[in-house]
This record gives sequence, structure tokens and C-alpha cells, in this order.
Amino acid sequence: MRALQFALSTLVALTACTGEPPSFDAITGGSPRHGLEAIQRYGCGACHRIDGVPGAYGTVGPTLQRIGERAYIAGKLSNSPENLQQWIRFPQRIAPENAMPDLDVSEIDARDIAAYLYHQ
Repeated sequence: MRALQFALSTLVALTACTGEPPSFDAITGGSPRHGLEAIQRYGCGACHRIDGVPGAYGTVGPTLQRIGERAYIAGKLSNSPENLQQWIRFPQRIAPENAMPDLDVSEIDARDIAAYLYHQ
């Protein structure tokens, strides 16, 4: 939670300096545009509802709408860009036997997916 609070306070400070709100892609180091492509490539929408992703109406996993407002990821990790990226890459390592499979998501793709999800 501290990491997310730090990230949000950094966003507020940067907004005050530039007059423009920075986005979570600045925090994740990823690209929301590439994240959309990765979400489609890995088939995330087969299990999750994800706004802005064509065909992402899955109901197996939770909706990924407004994930940046949540306190926890998967009910286990405090919500931070780093934790979201780890969850995307290694869900079975973090919560063995949960329904989300390890999809061999690369570090770069995880950053991009996190940027997309936080960008919504």
C-alpha cells in the first residue's frame, strides 16, 4: 500500500509542476497501447472483463475495471505497479492453485499490461 501511496503522491506532485496529470504508464514504465496488444495476444479477455478490449467479456476471473482504485490485487498483494506486474507474470507462484494460469508473460508485457489496466 505504501508503494501505491508513494506513486500517487508522485503523480500529484508532477501534476502540480507540469499542469498535466501524468499517467500510470509513467509509474509502470510500460505503454498502455502495447498493453492492449499484449492483453489481446495472451487472451486475458477470455476470463476477464476489460474495458476497451474487444471481446473481453469473460466472467471466470474478476472484472479488471478500475483496478487502480482497489486496495489489493487478487486479495493477497497490496495494489502497486510492482505487485500487479508480479501477479500478471507469476499468479501460481503467488497463490498456488488459484484459477489464473501462468502464461509466461514477459517482464515487458507485464509492464505494458499494468500500464493499460491502470490507465483505464
